[in-house]
Amino acid sequence: METGWQRLSLRRRGGSHQDFDGTLQPWKFRRVWQLRPSDTDPDTVFAGVEDAALFKSTDSGETWEELAGLRSHPSGAGWQPGAGGMCVHTILIDPSNPQNLHVAISAAGVFRSADAGVTWLAANRGLRSGGIPDEDAKVGHCVHRIARHPAKPDTLFMQKHWDVMRSDDAGGSWREISGDLPTDFGFAISVHSHEPDTVYVVPIASDSEHYPPGARLRVYRTRCGGEEWEPLTRGLPQSDCYVNVLRSAMAVDAMDPCGVYFGTTGGQVYASPDGGESWSPIVRDLPRVLSVEVQTLP
Repeated sequence: METGWQRLSLRRRGGSHQDFDGTLQPWKFRRVWQLRPSDTDPDTVFAGVEDAALFKSTDSGETWEELAGLRSHPSGAGWQPGAGGMCVHTILIDPSNPQNLHVAISAAGVFRSADAGVTWLAANRGLRSGGIPDEDAKVGHCVHRIARHPAKPDTLFMQKHWDVMRSDDAGGSWREISGDLPTDFGFAISVHSHEPDTVYVVPIASDSEHYPPGARLRVYRTRCGGEEWEPLTRGLPQSDCYVNVLRSAMAVDAMDPCGVYFGTTGGQVYASPDGGESWSPIVRDLPRVLSVEVQTLP
């Protein structure tokens, strides 16, 4: 019997995009990178997949249809994969208006829709990425993760393949807020559940050394929306730690005080019940942790 997931992979359309070497390759849908349920309709869920496509189900995942306007963006044929592939890994829904969507694609950038995913605009002004020195470049940016607080839907935070960035106009423009971080390379970024300007990142040494600077595992927190960052180390290993924290492996809960959680490629999951002041491992000896999700039960 054909499952909903099989139908998701089968209902794709033609066309092509650039491969690593610049040659054109057909779109191939290999795996799901993120599932994002609707905040208002329990039967509606979005799926971001590789290669760079967005699907929607309105029957709790029984059937899926592609929101083909994303891949049909005029720049789509020029999208090229990064080292981790070319995937829709982040889906944000505006809690004040569910017609407003943002997605992040590695390695194309951020795109936004004001009509529930029918049409899309590139939202990358201000990003700079190595061989793309023009801040007005529409695509080609390796965005690792974007996040926001529901009380400030127009304020977005980004961890990019270098640089931590902020937008205060729903992605219309971006500015760097890396400030005094020891390195601005990383994958994960999360926003405190009650404080819209409190943001967490986990700096990684470089794009070739995927472990914390100095082999010391540290979460960094800003309470002012960027620029000024403080290391949070209590309970985390501060020597000989060679793990990474991947893009989907950090989450916050809705408790007060806010709980913060992250998993590592070494198979540990750490939890902080006090907004990052102290940490403890709640799981060990897993395979590398790809994703951490938190649900607050009544």
